[in-house]
Amino acid sequence: MRQVSGTSALAAPRQDAAPRRASWTLSPYALPLNALRILAKCALPLILWFSAGRLVRWALLLLAATVSHGSWYQARLVLTMFLFTLVVMTSLVTTVGMLYVVREALMETQARRAGGEAKESLLNALNRSALVFAGIYTTWGFVADDAREFANIDILRQPDRWVLDAGSGEDSGVAAGLTSLDPKVSLGAMAVAYALKWYLGRRHEAGEGRFSGILATFGELAFAFYGLNAIAAAAGARSEWLAQRSAVAALYDFAANAQETVPGWKPVSEWLGGVWPYVIEALATPLTWLTVGILVYGAYAEDTRTTIRGTPLERAAVHVERTHSWTRLLLAKLGAAWTARWIPLLNSLRLTVRGGAPLFGLFALCYVGLHIGGDYLVRAGRYLTASQEPYQWLATGEPVIYVVDLIVTLVTMCLIAATFDLAATRARMRASGGAPVTGGTAERDLPAPVM
Repeated sequence: MRQVSGTSALAAPRQDAAPRRASWTLSPYALPLNALRILAKCALPLILWFSAGRLVRWALLLLAATVSHGSWYQARLVLTMFLFTLVVMTSLVTTVGMLYVVREALMETQARRAGGEAKESLLNALNRSALVFAGIYTTWGFVADDAREFANIDILRQPDRWVLDAGSGEDSGVAAGLTSLDPKVSLGAMAVAYALKWYLGRRHEAGEGRFSGILATFGELAFAFYGLNAIAAAAGARSEWLAQRSAVAALYDFAANAQETVPGWKPVSEWLGGVWPYVIEALATPLTWLTVGILVYGAYAEDTRTTIRGTPLERAAVHVERTHSWTRLLLAKLGAAWTARWIPLLNSLRLTVRGGAPLFGLFALCYVGLHIGGDYLVRAGRYLTASQEPYQWLATGEPVIYVVDLIVTLVTMCLIAATFDLAATRARMRASGGAPVTGGTAERDLPAPVM
């Protein structure tokens, strides 16, 4: 009897081992381990997606740089901008594709499959996230990296010509293919792109056309890029006109006087100017990419009512619904474009915050640390491949950049997927009646995740 009781006493902890393991995997502090688990399961398709995207992107940039020189210069620049738009679309497809191939390794996806949810196609994920991705990509300045890469490729194609131009004062258009389009031509191409964007955007809102969302995104990007030169010319003329107006001059004088007369104004403004870029890089940028991941996985409802639920805006929506039908129809038409593009983004941001400060804080910390580590890896790679042979860096530099970008991008995608997985799984368990998951522990009635 003593042996039996002793055996039963030892067996009790083993029965609780699985819930303990489940609670630890759902802890926000297990985020790095979950990201590495996803990377180990999906390394090969991630590498293939990244490599294919990088190859297509490089080929399009080289073709755009080559096309940007020769006769019929303005027509060539129109084609160059078209190819550059395809470069950004390639970044979109590559990012969505990498996030898509890891979804089957997520606990949340397996729970949905067990609940009878059908597998979504890559095309649907692209259509849903394309327009928001385009807005994020251009608003947060990620497109500047593509423009810089275009200039570098154009310079490396004919470095002697670029140096001679700098010494002689002539301009052969090297590295200027994205900024030399005539403003009148730019306005014409901008109008065509806007018409394309408007037509396809309406079809996408109506749920018509399999590729309407992707093509509407292409029109959105083309409209922005073709308008760069026209907007720059108009903004230059407008700034010169505004600089001469008394109100604007008075505003500048007021700002200059405030720095001298208001105690503490100057040091505070300088401190904010120095800290703000780090706030953007450490918090806003990680949250932006996390929002893209949430949109790709289609985690949450995208309607306005779900987004504003529990906020003061819900009471305002009730009053709107009580108005005349023509008033509601007018408001719906006026806000259709805004709701179609930004409601998913706002909803994703709100539900990301629900994941908890520890989860998002650790995600932001890992994101920043990963990219800082990538910079040190580039330095180490260049140091190890350094040679006394002239121009040897032209042959060794790009492979080093490729390997570092591969590592950083793959881990970043898995980090985004793991963060979504933990946030969505914890939210699903709370909604199903399970006790909330704490940092590293679970309450008594917490169900185990569906694997």
